[in-house]
Amino acid sequence: MREQGPYWNTNVARHPGILRAVPPGCGAALDVGCGDGLLAAKLARRCGRVVGVDSSREMVARARALYAEPTFVEGDFLTVDLPAEGFGFVCSVTAVHHMDFASALTRMRELLSPGGVLVVVGLAREETAADWARRGAAAPLVRAVKALRRAGGPEGMPEAAPGMSYREVREAAERVLPGARYQWHVLRRYSLTWHKV
Repeated sequence: MREQGPYWNTNVARHPGILRAVPPGCGAALDVGCGDGLLAAKLARRCGRVVGVDSSREMVARARALYAEPTFVEGDFLTVDLPAEGFGFVCSVTAVHHMDFASALTRMRELLSPGGVLVVVGLAREETAADWARRGAAAPLVRAVKALRRAGGPEGMPEAAPGMSYREVREAAERVLPGARYQWHVLRRYSLTWHKV
């Protein structure tokens, strides 16, 4: 593995919580929207086999150049060939808003083996007065943390504005992943955690 310089951003801030959710003795993990492979490489220290999938040719090429251990697959997550119920842990960080939300969650659910854990960290848009008030209250802290941590990251990461509101995310997640735990995070992210029985 060729090490890259360390960086921090509001996606990397969620990595510790994601890693804590990995089930003990996890044999295989999947990182959906793996980008430059940073999280997949961290997962490789905890899981027997790790696959990262991303639709960006540039990001997958960068991940392959940086890390030898995880397997990186270029392709559309909704159609790429992956083993059904083949992963004890599936995660995705700020990638699901690039796809059809319900279809992406359904595919993740299907790829998760019984007893496995799914963690999705995503972006949503403000819709209600409470959403905007919460964003306004958090804004000074977000700016300060980003400045103190010198937030940055790899260039060329695909970006897209979230189309769904926080309410729509919660409602759609409950339909596809009944009982999923939803949490709003100060650094403008939400997370969904779901255990497959």
